[in-house]
Amino acid sequence: MAYVDAATVPAVRSGAIKLHGPDGFEGMRRAGRLAADILDRLAAHVVPGVTTAALDAMVHDMASEAGAVPASLGYNGYMHSCCISINHVVCHGIPSDRVLREGEIVNIDVTPRLDGWHGDSSRMYAVGDVPVKAQRLIDVTYAAMMAGIAAAKPGNRIGDIGHAIERLVGEHRFGVVRDFCGHGLGRVFHDAPEVVHVGPPGTGPELRPGMFLTIEPMLNAGRPNTKTLSDGWTAVTRDRSLSAQFEHSIGITETGCEIFTLSAAERGRVSSLTCTQDSNAAKT
Repeated sequence: MAYVDAATVPAVRSGAIKLHGPDGFEGMRRAGRLAADILDRLAAHVVPGVTTAALDAMVHDMASEAGAVPASLGYNGYMHSCCISINHVVCHGIPSDRVLREGEIVNIDVTPRLDGWHGDSSRMYAVGDVPVKAQRLIDVTYAAMMAGIAAAKPGNRIGDIGHAIERLVGEHRFGVVRDFCGHGLGRVFHDAPEVVHVGPPGTGPELRPGMFLTIEPMLNAGRPNTKTLSDGWTAVTRDRSLSAQFEHSIGITETGCEIFTLSAAERGRVSSLTCTQDSNAAKT
């Protein structure tokens, strides 16, 4: 796998892994903070009776007010400002007049593009009181994402991220989705490398300072198998079991990683990691 200086190549996907400097980190911090703020502000509105179309409109307005554009709007023909995935929908759920109901679980995935940089993040929400098993799935999925992030440090490899996730999830007997993965990003929405959430350690591209990527495991309460519906976007569990996902955008630093999309409420949860929200040590 080739590595290139992001400042010297066009902002298009070429198959090479881009390494970014301080300007890139600052751009991603701004975009990431906006993504986290949008997800924070949505929490009060994810309640029984609201439609997913109404939530999508809120995402659009919040991004626009901040001078950003939802990156999903118009992406490969997708005409919404976010993805909203309910219950057994794994990812890429399309906003509609569907009304949220008490006891459901919901993932909202947002990517505001601010000054050309992509802040990609998703979060689970419980609609009112949810069953104990559903809450446990949410909790384990968050822990799996953070385990993957803890493995994201220079000298490790992409496979170490997947191994950390798979090992944690194996203790809880949930299924890790193989059909979708994380990815590189920056000025490009979906860039190299792919970040698979399973796999043997010590395999795949080496993690180097300046790499930007997402870690976004999807866990199913049942088997990991998925299928995509006829709309070409909505992915669901084949066995109709519940599914959950969390996603953060990170940058590899000289000593660990920086979480660009970390919410203020999460800061205490990452105190034991080598990751920060506002690291200034990252250099290519």
